[in-house]
Amino acid sequence: MGLKTPLHDICASQGAKFIDFGGWDLPVSFGSQIEEHHAVRRDAGVFDVSHMGILDLEGARSRELLRELLANDVAKLTSPGRALYSCMLRPSGGIIDDLIVYLRAEGAFRLVVNAGTRGKDLDWIAEHAARAGVQVRERSDLAMLAVQGPKALSRTLPLIPSALREGAQSLARFSALEADGWFVARTGYTGEDGVEIMLPASEAEALWRALGAGGVRPIGLGARDTLRLEAGLNLYGNDMDESHHPLESGLEWTVAFEPRTRLFIGRAPLEALRARAEHPLFVGLVLEERGVLRSHQRIDRARAGAGAADAPAGEVTSGTFSPTLNRSIGLARVARGVGPEVRVDIRGKSHAARIVKPPFVREGRILIDL
Repeated sequence: MGLKTPLHDICASQGAKFIDFGGWDLPVSFGSQIEEHHAVRRDAGVFDVSHMGILDLEGARSRELLRELLANDVAKLTSPGRALYSCMLRPSGGIIDDLIVYLRAEGAFRLVVNAGTRGKDLDWIAEHAARAGVQVRERSDLAMLAVQGPKALSRTLPLIPSALREGAQSLARFSALEADGWFVARTGYTGEDGVEIMLPASEAEALWRALGAGGVRPIGLGARDTLRLEAGLNLYGNDMDESHHPLESGLEWTVAFEPRTRLFIGRAPLEALRARAEHPLFVGLVLEERGVLRSHQRIDRARAGAGAADAPAGEVTSGTFSPTLNRSIGLARVARGVGPEVRVDIRGKSHAARIVKPPFVREGRILIDL
């Protein structure tokens, strides 16, 4: 039995099936994973994401610290409430974690990090923060709910504190506001509109119940994975980790190389890799035959006209069956010059697949040719 979130018992009472995820006992589904997936794409669903790490940084040098620790540049956060997605890197350029950072006020930032990496994240940040005189506080007193889907905002607005309702209604994407101990951010991990709400753990169950009463369906980790993969969003531990850098993980857009004077950790190796342009490419895959793509499956070059595999050319990093597309899709790391037609080894048999540019689905719209 792993760690439990404040919503564990109510999820259990609603028929959730649990799995271990990063040391946490979390719901994988509440019945039909496919129905949960469609509920988020077409209506609204709520996820218990209280296992995520919430870290508050405060101090006069907190911005300076984060400009060193993060590959993206928090100098872009010019007003309270703005958010930024970034990787945090080792000196080698390998990815410690991917995270979201919010500016709360000058000298005060909030980071949301992955559950499975929160321990090493906290140690890494605290080590550097101590030298900068920055206070780091892990907010284990907070719970976190993600309400996602085209109707997420309208279903959620009546249930948040009145001091937040007007502002939340017009809240820009990747922005947040806070009042009465609640923090409402217009972010998510599904490719749909929605909000992520951090609130006192003691108030989380009441919000969960109210959302359910308002027609918002509880959603488990199974549908969360199919939704994020359709949206072309990386999963730490699958699509990126400390042995892979952002340029080969489809995350070069999150690295701020300008200004050149900002010496963030991992910059030098990334600049060298970028100049050589020899690293593998990060792509989407659509399986053209029956079967299911899964992580670590081998990708081979396809011999022209042979319908058979040639030389190994890469590996699937994430794969699943897409309920929206009704076929198997994946993310993969492949050698340059491969494709668009490739073969994937699935249980010893070669299957035809096609390289595409992710995302596959965003806000209910199919973005690839089928």
